[in-house]
Amino acid sequence: MDENILWATSVVDRRAALDEREEAEGQVRKISSDLRSEIVDLGGAENIIELRMKKKIRNKTAEAPKDPMDVPVGPVEQDEFLKAAAQGKIEVVEKFLEDGGDPNICDEFRKTALHQAALEDHAKIVEKLLDKGADINFKDRLDSRAVHWACRGGSLSALKALQDRGADINVRDKLLSSPLHVATRTGHCDVVQHLLTSGSNINAKDWEGDTALHDAVRLNRYKIVKLLILAGADMQIKNAEGITATEQVKQWQFYTKETLEKLEQM
Repeated sequence: MDENILWATSVVDRRAALDEREEAEGQVRKISSDLRSEIVDLGGAENIIELRMKKKIRNKTAEAPKDPMDVPVGPVEQDEFLKAAAQGKIEVVEKFLEDGGDPNICDEFRKTALHQAALEDHAKIVEKLLDKGADINFKDRLDSRAVHWACRGGSLSALKALQDRGADINVRDKLLSSPLHVATRTGHCDVVQHLLTSGSNINAKDWEGDTALHDAVRLNRYKIVKLLILAGADMQIKNAEGITATEQVKQWQFYTKETLEKLEQM
């Protein structure tokens, strides 16, 4: 393996481990502090146990059974159709379409039912909408397509359904963000991995010149950084500010070394 790749992945691993350690220590401190406050406020540990037992009983008895999903009898309104696509109510979606409803109607942000279903990973609704003529390339106000919304939601099943119908995984929105950019920013590792194995342009730049690797490093998406590097992302590409991903990783290296030295002195 290339020395630069080995160096970069080792820095990523150390930075991730450091952040996990700091987060774990922070959680322990918070839990201890909260517990002390709770004991003081409630008058002792025995009261806390008793109150928690009562709370569990109340929660259990308060759970209401879910209403069965009824097939609508009357006509389905457009707003109801869009809401049903987001909520996975396929019977409502089917009724609207069977009554001749337009599958490409949209809200004020130009989000269609296909966008909504893709975001929430309702793959069966995605397929139903496409069967009934939904435009797979319909753009919302930011030129995001259904494939962008699937990646934003981490909706792998919906993404695959869209790909099976010919969706282009390298399309761009108004900010020149590709689906890979979107999945990286939202931290969906499984979607990123799928896009990479499906031929996504790993070095595509957005309007600021950032690649997915730039975004991953900036947002501390450690697993995705490692995925991208091992998949061959170019670490020397400069963004609009003239910064490479390698330089970003070096900043990580400096921060990690500095933080570890401080921890050792504690």
